[in-house]
Amino acid sequence: MTGTAVTNWAGNITYTAKELHRPHSLDALRTLVADSARVRVLGSGHSFNEIAEPGGEGVLLSLDALPPLVEVDTAARTVRVGGGVRYAELARQVHRHGLALPNMASLPHISVAGSVATGTHGSGVTNGSLASAVREVELVTADGSTVVIGRGDERFGGAVTSLGALGVVTSLTLGLEPGYEVEQHVFTELPLAGLDYETVAATAYSVSLFTDWRAPGFRQVWLKRRTDQPLPDFPWAAPATEKMHPVPGMPAVNCTEQFGVPGPWHERLPHFRAEFTPSSGAELQSEYLMPRRYALDALRALEAIASTVAPVLQTCEVRTVAADEQWLSPSYGRDTVAVHFTWVEDTEAVLPVVRRVEEALDAFEPRPHWGKVFTTPAQELGGRYPRLAGFRELARALDPAGKFTNAFVREVLGG
Repeated sequence: MTGTAVTNWAGNITYTAKELHRPHSLDALRTLVADSARVRVLGSGHSFNEIAEPGGEGVLLSLDALPPLVEVDTAARTVRVGGGVRYAELARQVHRHGLALPNMASLPHISVAGSVATGTHGSGVTNGSLASAVREVELVTADGSTVVIGRGDERFGGAVTSLGALGVVTSLTLGLEPGYEVEQHVFTELPLAGLDYETVAATAYSVSLFTDWRAPGFRQVWLKRRTDQPLPDFPWAAPATEKMHPVPGMPAVNCTEQFGVPGPWHERLPHFRAEFTPSSGAELQSEYLMPRRYALDALRALEAIASTVAPVLQTCEVRTVAADEQWLSPSYGRDTVAVHFTWVEDTEAVLPVVRRVEEALDAFEPRPHWGKVFTTPAQELGGRYPRLAGFRELARALDPAGKFTNAFVREVLGG
């Protein structure tokens, strides 16, 4: 890729690196890491800030040319997955063995390692972030050697949602469960006034509310029911009469099946079909995760600034995430409500609105998604992560020279 500008998926970030290195073997990867002064991994490029920026003469690395490792252990109900593998391919192979992941994000095209490193999640009051499925992480560290950290290791809480600051993740081992099927039911026009959010969020295995803040309430509600669980009663909104897309006016052909048609878990939990591969996204994204007890208050605070938000918004999605134990996870230690914003592709217009959203949500202890657009100062972020000091110690122990840091990570870590 020499001579071609390297950008993220959305195109709002152009990296300073002149080349995206794609080693074809683990030996080549170890050599590249050992011989480089600074290394960052791009993943699938679905971050909207400079978390992957290597800076200066740093090396920007992709793992997508490595052998696509997916090793399923049916007896242990685990899968070992390579650092460059994306969820769509992982899910297909796991499904062939009659097993399943407990949850998936809305887009199946993102890399597994990059997703868990930034705290990415799906939805469901009992479903943790994607990092919750991880049982073991394998890292190539600064000198090219390999470190394996599994559950039971005192370092594990800092090793998975690590912002890429500990080393290059070459494989993860994930816990699995028996395969299951899911039905997707979509409803329209759910009022915010009188909303019992806890009840609505618990109606199905996975629940998403969508609004564009141009009118009161939620334009759409997506319920994803496991067929081994009761059929949800949803008397608060009308069933959709046509297939829906989360962004009003967009064609729904690339969305996963609706109208209660059952299908394999990996073909229903994401909002978008794996066969649809988005090459780029004309959008920016932000997301803030707060204790779930604040859900209604946070939504009312956003409703109060709807006239500011709506002009630059494509859609806003509200989901729930169960508490997890990853030190830098935005859902660490607390059952969470996550409010996601898909903005128009206009950084100059969006940033002032992002700041206004952060002001409106400030009283509710928001933690921004690490891979999205946010302006929260580092000193405020530090106060929202009680294990941040422990993560700093872990980073110093595994990467004493800071080979895997960059300006973004150094600011988060406080130096």
